[in-house]
Amino acid sequence: MKKKILLSLLASTVLVAQNIELEPLKISSTAIKTDELKSTDAVEIYSAKDIEDAHVQNLYEFLNQQTSVITMPSYGNPFSQRLDMRGYGIGDGYQNIVVTVDGRKINNIDMVAPLLSAISAASIERLEIIKSSGIVTSGDGANAGAINIITKKKSAKEITLYMGTHDLTGGSFYLGHSDEKLSVSASAEAQESNAGRNINSSGDKDDNSLRSGVFSVSYAPINEVELRAGASFARTNVIYGGYLSLDEYTSDPKQAGETNWGATEQEFDTDTLSGGFSYYINDKTSFDFDVNREEKRSNYITYASIADYVYNSAKAAFNYEGKEITVVAGFDAFDGKRTAYGNKTNKDNIAGFVIGNFAFKNHSIKAGVRVEEVSYKYEDTTLLLKDSHSLYGAELGYNYTFDAQKSVFANYAHAYQAPDIDRFFSYGSFNDFINPMKTDSFTIGFNYIMPNNKLKISLFYIDLKDEIYYYADPAYVNSKNTNIDKSYKYGLDIYDKWLLSDKFNITLNYNYVQAKIDEESENSEEYSGNELPGVSDHNIKAILSYLPNKNTTLALSQVYRSEAYAANDFNNNFAQKQNAYKSTDISISYTKDSLELFAKINNLFNQKNGLWIEDDAIYPLNFATTAVAGFKLRF
Repeated sequence: MKKKILLSLLASTVLVAQNIELEPLKISSTAIKTDELKSTDAVEIYSAKDIEDAHVQNLYEFLNQQTSVITMPSYGNPFSQRLDMRGYGIGDGYQNIVVTVDGRKINNIDMVAPLLSAISAASIERLEIIKSSGIVTSGDGANAGAINIITKKKSAKEITLYMGTHDLTGGSFYLGHSDEKLSVSASAEAQESNAGRNINSSGDKDDNSLRSGVFSVSYAPINEVELRAGASFARTNVIYGGYLSLDEYTSDPKQAGETNWGATEQEFDTDTLSGGFSYYINDKTSFDFDVNREEKRSNYITYASIADYVYNSAKAAFNYEGKEITVVAGFDAFDGKRTAYGNKTNKDNIAGFVIGNFAFKNHSIKAGVRVEEVSYKYEDTTLLLKDSHSLYGAELGYNYTFDAQKSVFANYAHAYQAPDIDRFFSYGSFNDFINPMKTDSFTIGFNYIMPNNKLKISLFYIDLKDEIYYYADPAYVNSKNTNIDKSYKYGLDIYDKWLLSDKFNITLNYNYVQAKIDEESENSEEYSGNELPGVSDHNIKAILSYLPNKNTTLALSQVYRSEAYAANDFNNNFAQKQNAYKSTDISISYTKDSLELFAKINNLFNQKNGLWIEDDAIYPLNFATTAVAGFKLRF
């Protein structure tokens, strides 16, 4: 009965604050600066306070619990998780989302997902999710949209320490100073834990450790010039278990299992240097230039497999911001190289773009175009292969603002995804160069923002050509990376944040999506009319917050995703489906002056959750109740 009463409270989700009013939030990470009400795109914006109040141990956890983005550990690796948004699938959906940190793109040139675990949640000032848009400035891969992360640059000092179940210990700090000429900040995080699974018959546990840090500085020697530089690093080491059969998963998801290849140990290190400047020509015109260099190493210790990466990128843009017209024009250049497995493989991108916004009275019109050249080179002791693609992206959007509370918008985007370098290989042998994916996305939406309620609704339809996927031959003979000839997706997003009173807040984040294959056959198997595997029809995030006094907040949250076809089930005929995902969490925090105490219980009802790849290949995740408690000190 207690469980039923508790769950009945979770019809929605929310914010944590008392005596506040909602207002349109500024969108600061896109080329066209605007706010939620006037935007021509469907957007979600989360502040540093939203992230702090969630008391998460990593960014994946926040995305999965509070946003429309879906995350799941990649084959059991909690530090490298897959992302999905707008129905691209938990299998490869992350390759259709561009992720940036302070404007730097962190997507990889191969099938390694962006390493969001390297970004400390404590270092984030804002998180902006731009749906089905962003191709003009973000480029290659922005089919589902973009996740833009802006780190803190403010004057503040804070430290957080926490402990929890599964030997969890961790902490983070942020130190920052900002004045008219100088801004300098440093942040770091350290964390160790296990995920509660055995990795062998001796009872040894999985093990995770993370160290990360960020330093940034900007200086304005004169009013017209800003100079900036930064450095960051991350060190991860993870030992994680393999898959389980259905019987093993059902009986005890904590066990190592007998049907898999055993545990995997991986070290992943990354170091980044960045620099740039802005020149303010006058009060309306400016020029920005930024360069980045990232060096990474992935070491699968279990398999004695090492991959070294070097990424060099540069971005320049002229900006004009007038009273009615805003225009941004620039270029992107990226050079990515991986040395591994006895070969060197490059993926290089160079692009030019222009985007503008015209605002008059209650109308806003956005239009932009991007032209991008993508080239590949593969070299080993016997082969030298090259390929290239000329691609273009376009955006067109319109917003009509009725008044200070209501607006409607519509947008169109033509986007693309050039294949990553792993797509040219199967089982280590050259597979063939394959076609880029191209998409046409259409979105309409409605915003209604009042002091006590923020409602955002959008409908979308996406038409795809040459969607990229891996054909897994049941006989393992003809398996290869290839393209789905034609496919489409459509869906509905609803976001509602409601301040019921000075004591209760609720918010609902609901997403409905259908992802269908129009035309595709491979090796005499016909997929036409099937559903894309790994896509749940319904995705619900809900939180109810109770504020008994100005110092205390109690939050109850629910995450639910409906069942789906297993990640490799393109034929829609596997005996086992991806089970529905369920997790109920509860947290409490107490703030007095500069001290905050917090505690949180995840998966309160001990729900079993897992990632289904195929029949009897299940990777357990969030399968047991866990708890964490700690404090944050601001000074």
